[in-house]
Amino acid sequence: MSDIVIVYHSGYGHTTRLAQAVAETSGAELLPIDAEGNLPDGGWDKLHAAKAIVFGSPTYMGTVSWQFKKFADASSKPWYQQQWKDKFAAGFTNSASMNGDKLSTLHYLFTLSQQHGMLWVGMGMKASNGKDAQRDDLNYVASYAGLMATTPSDASPDEMIAGDLATARAFGRRVADVVRQRSVGAARKNIEEAVAG
Repeated sequence: MSDIVIVYHSGYGHTTRLAQAVAETSGAELLPIDAEGNLPDGGWDKLHAAKAIVFGSPTYMGTVSWQFKKFADASSKPWYQQQWKDKFAAGFTNSASMNGDKLSTLHYLFTLSQQHGMLWVGMGMKASNGKDAQRDDLNYVASYAGLMATTPSDASPDEMIAGDLATARAFGRRVADVVRQRSVGAARKNIEEAVAG
């Protein structure tokens, strides 16, 4: 099982494309939520075993899709046993408008992570917001809390903005780096304790 699992719902394929871009550089396993709000067989076990869970949902009506919300509500079972406590968490979303109230979706994903006692990983990069900024620049949508992408409502997943996908890949690297740093730190501590013991 992968150290990083991306659990996400995608209504029209755009959020899937973002999830794939994040996975390209993080080595994450994709765990799609289906059209009925359910995980594939073994999905909960994969989330339990992961060191980091990345949440993804399109922004619909200012928040996550109902399918993602169904998954989130079902996560009360691992919450009760504190199974995700101290795992890393991160999140991403996509909508058709440049703003589209995507921050509300990221706040929902953050709040879900905090209910579980998780450690949130933000973007870790500045926004491209100078006069010379171009739409294909990294983090042009200008989010710090998590990954945001903007796809025109009449664009297919294959027509997503290259800069948004590049930002997703950079975000995936950041999540993987954070997980790797913790793993290296834990290994170093174990060695030091073994030598001292």
